[in-house]
Amino acid sequence: MGSVTKKWLFLKVSSAILLPLMLWFSINLASVYDKGYNELLLFITSQPSKFLFSLFLIFAYFFSALSISEVFEDYIEDEKIKNAANKSLNIFAIVFPLIIIILVFNI
Repeated sequence: MGSVTKKWLFLKVSSAILLPLMLWFSINLASVYDKGYNELLLFITSQPSKFLFSLFLIFAYFFSALSISEVFEDYIEDEKIKNAANKSLNIFAIVFPLIIIILVFNI
């Protein structure tokens, strides 16, 4: 299987996983919108919410990194700039969710 086929497959699988997580996040965000601080803190600190929110972040950043790397592949012709852009994108796609997940689990 070629790298382009793997990337396409990863995009499709991650988007299929991301859809129910986005639905869960949207419904719960709407439900705690009018609540007080204590209810919001209870929602954020509950174990299922931490786990599902972590999965949501991981798949969202993974999906966005794959999508943006496709834009780099299509529109950046210089290989050195393309590789640097892809590497920095991958670093940010790993570091940012990791920092957010650590912060959420420390609440």
